[in-house]
Amino acid sequence: MSPDDPHLRILQAIDYLPLNMVTIPSLGRTVTSRERFARIFALGDRSNPSAYTPSIVLMDDDDSMEVADAPFRMFRDSSKAPAELKMKTRANLCPPFEDQVLWKASEGLSLPPSLIESDAGIFPHGSAFLPITAQSLFHDPMLANLEVEPSIICFVDSMQLVNNDNLLIKSLDSVKRRFPSSLIWMPGISGPDNCSLLAWMGVDLMDLTRVKRAFSKGIHISAFGPRKIDPSLNQTEAWDKQIHFWKESIYETREAIRDGNIRRIVEASCLSSPRSVQRLRRHDNFMSEIAISDPGKAGLASTMPPGRVLECNSRDTRDDPLIRYWQDRVTKNWNPNPHQSKIAVLLPCSAVKPYRKSPSHSRFRNAINSRSVSEIMITAPLGIVPRDLEVLWPASSYDIPVIGDWDVDELSTIKTMLSKINSRVGFEVVINHSGIEIELEGTVVIDTRGLDSAGSESALNRLSEAVCENVESYGLKEPKRSIALLASFRSISRH
Repeated sequence: MSPDDPHLRILQAIDYLPLNMVTIPSLGRTVTSRERFARIFALGDRSNPSAYTPSIVLMDDDDSMEVADAPFRMFRDSSKAPAELKMKTRANLCPPFEDQVLWKASEGLSLPPSLIESDAGIFPHGSAFLPITAQSLFHDPMLANLEVEPSIICFVDSMQLVNNDNLLIKSLDSVKRRFPSSLIWMPGISGPDNCSLLAWMGVDLMDLTRVKRAFSKGIHISAFGPRKIDPSLNQTEAWDKQIHFWKESIYETREAIRDGNIRRIVEASCLSSPRSVQRLRRHDNFMSEIAISDPGKAGLASTMPPGRVLECNSRDTRDDPLIRYWQDRVTKNWNPNPHQSKIAVLLPCSAVKPYRKSPSHSRFRNAINSRSVSEIMITAPLGIVPRDLEVLWPASSYDIPVIGDWDVDELSTIKTMLSKINSRVGFEVVINHSGIEIELEGTVVIDTRGLDSAGSESALNRLSEAVCENVESYGLKEPKRSIALLASFRSISRH
């Protein structure tokens, strides 16, 4: 399913409508950190926040926790039909920050997500606390006439919705775009093992339902997944340890969002569950489709603060929408500068980024000694990095473990990108110093690496000779440095 499929019709139809604010108390919240769709809200008075997200919502029968970790408590009155829901702040979180606030809502009697096409049942409704279901996103016309921007949106059917990853991802995506400043809660599906993944997908509030259910069966859930409770612990000690696991996971997630490495935590924690890996990959696929047409809508940034590094430690990093966007953008849009359109030189990457600052690339450039050729770096997971674009994020700052061998997927990505670029650009000669066997239809490929290392004297001599001979053969003139720099700046601006 693509992001353009007709889904969540009500929200899409009203995406442009303004929200009329009324006097219902609204949650004081300020985004203090963000990494794509993962975010940290400071709750309460911005000068002295009472809590931060991700955080926990306590149910009416849950033991108390510190307000900083659990700023909300929800009560469910099942004596009524539909059940009445009450969400209460546990601190003064709403302006003018003088009292705690209680929001009321109706749970509704909606059909399960598997019957989403059916327009039947009683839809949930609320105001500052807004319960929704997958079915109500499709059919409830009241969502087009909200009197207040919701402070908290609760997917009351999340425990059923979680069985349909694609629908869950689409539902979350549409709600985030329609209500970007609302806190999102998916009750019953969170735990220390998937806290970072849910935060990555845009969920702000968690709860204890899942860990309590596991605890009743003698299971602890930590960031590394479920495991049996240590028999040496008594009931109180075991539960305290479970709460400790939850707090540690939340703190780690917040810290990762602040530091900009939430993706690394997500990939590590997902390994505890095949379903989590599956959900991450489907989320990546969905966001990659969006990123290719509009990177901003996928939460991608074109720049990062100094020192930020994209850590590519897992194979799942290859599916990161940021990587997919780079590959698609370079393959379809990059063009060599006019004075470099005849000859390309393929070079290996380096540990130092940008590459030109590395000792190895200093030697390569001395051997090439010409501004008339396109220098193209071969790397993983980005695939191809033209010299002009090496200063751009993420090519300018990424790290990947290197073992000296390429796997099948990496080779396939590199060769596919090169083939498509060459079929569009039409290099006359490609001088291959990368160490990878390359064949390009209609283009002469010269291997200067052989069995030697890229930086060996013999390989560098062959590289220098090949560049010199072909530049002379095609009568290429050396452009002035100012002209070459201007062309590079234009290439960067086009990207």
